[in-house]
Amino acid sequence: MVESEAIEYGPLTGLIGTWEGNKGLDVAPEPGGSEESPYLETIVFDGAGIVENAESQRLAAVRYHQVVRRQSDGEVFHDQVGYWMWDPRTGVVMQSVSIPRGVCVLAGGVALVEPEKVVLAVKARHGDETWGVVQSPFMLEKARTVAFEHELTLVAGVLSYRETTSLEIYGRAFEHTDRSELSRQ
Repeated sequence: MVESEAIEYGPLTGLIGTWEGNKGLDVAPEPGGSEESPYLETIVFDGAGIVENAESQRLAAVRYHQVVRRQSDGEVFHDQVGYWMWDPRTGVVMQSVSIPRGVCVLAGGVALVEPEKVVLAVKARHGDETWGVVQSPFMLEKARTVAFEHELTLVAGVLSYRETTSLEIYGRAFEHTDRSELSRQ
């Protein structure tokens, strides 16, 4: 990490801080169909500095930790860590995702920056050499992640997102979706 200069996080700047929400909805696969779970969550974004790669790429990195709890019982059912990164030279945004189910994702895309709105949109596909999904042998066999799409929107102090994880599970294709709206704390 390079820390000797002022750090410009570009389109990631507005994420930094602690966000909480109680408007989440998870639509997850079940053997006979699907289950909808309303949820509460906290996402903490910390500026992690500038990362230099091969002396020619400089990425602004924001580390995050997301904890999701069911509204019905307060139990944690999702915990995720990773980074959002921005390459100011190319304008590319990236999200690295790691969940304790044996799945990691590196998704890439673009940032749309308007005066009052920032949208970060990234995608990854299993088998893609650039923006891909890596998963354990168990997950490949039982709950394969085929694709991942995530869009974050920041407007007037409200962070909203929608995320779709395309799965092959229980002998069928399933679009596992999450959407939420959070406020800065």
